[in-house]
Amino acid sequence: MRRRTLLAGMTGVLAAVGAPDALAGGRPVLHVRPGDSVQAAVDAVDGPGRTIVVHPGTYREVVHVPVEKGELTIRGATPDPRDTVIVYDNANGTKKPDGTTYGTAGSATFTSAAPGLTVRDLTLANDWLRADHPDITGTQAVAAYTYGDRTRFENVRLLAHQDTLFVDTAALDTFDRQYFHRCYIEGDVDFVFGRATAVFERCHFRTLGREVSFTPKGMVFAPSTARANPYGILAVRSRITSGAEDGAYKLARPWVPSYETTAWPSLVVRDTWIGPGIDPVAPYTNMRDAYPWQSMRFHEYRNTGPGAEVTVPGNRPQLTPTEARSHTPAAYLGDWRP
Repeated sequence: MRRRTLLAGMTGVLAAVGAPDALAGGRPVLHVRPGDSVQAAVDAVDGPGRTIVVHPGTYREVVHVPVEKGELTIRGATPDPRDTVIVYDNANGTKKPDGTTYGTAGSATFTSAAPGLTVRDLTLANDWLRADHPDITGTQAVAAYTYGDRTRFENVRLLAHQDTLFVDTAALDTFDRQYFHRCYIEGDVDFVFGRATAVFERCHFRTLGREVSFTPKGMVFAPSTARANPYGILAVRSRITSGAEDGAYKLARPWVPSYETTAWPSLVVRDTWIGPGIDPVAPYTNMRDAYPWQSMRFHEYRNTGPGAEVTVPGNRPQLTPTEARSHTPAAYLGDWRP
């Protein structure tokens, strides 16, 4: 019940957002206050480059930013992301009114297909809990699902358990770029996953305590990078901590979806402090034995901390200094400088 305790006492009644009431650089700003709806503000956006300012409070709703709402900024009204929370509680196996289920992507509290999106200074959460729904086997419950090019998250908290953050692309041959800076991301199973070119710089990943008898209790990353994409997930100058016992988590496992068997997952973790919650002896594992992690593009470089100790070199592929020069935020993001 930890997530519900974290968010308790902050909910409000949703109502329609008012008309724009401020200007920034000549462009309308929509303000959302407790009692208003973030989705209503998104719906009211009538051109590129708009800003939605969400004031402190908890907004219990699902938010979807469609592709035509490009260059949109959604930000909290204060610099503390804990002040402003957007949260809902759908899971993969949650039934819709028509009797079908939401699926993993459909469970997301926040979804964006818009290019040039910026989200900053707020919390996106999915507080669905396994313990509350023992009858549901589809336990993936996404906080944010993003698949627009040039998506930027700055100082955002992303909270869920399984599949917290889904970094995707609009199509298999589209290499959408996403940048996360100074973000906090927590979860347990595959909680950063997808096929986008996704850069995490100075972020904090935290593995949750989990009351199960088996190990590993979960994995941080599960990339599903398209084979033609030279770049997948990059974590740089970040840190990985844990609320579980030492060695209970793996750093990553490759995700080769049944609908996309040509995937060649790519992950580089570099210049990052890795805490004791990650198994240092065997930090990677398989999702399916048909796609062993050793055949994937998994590498590390200059990591530190007890979870980064190289005890079995074959289990921790390392980049050479020359190779590392090709795995930087600038290389991954190309002509985009967020």
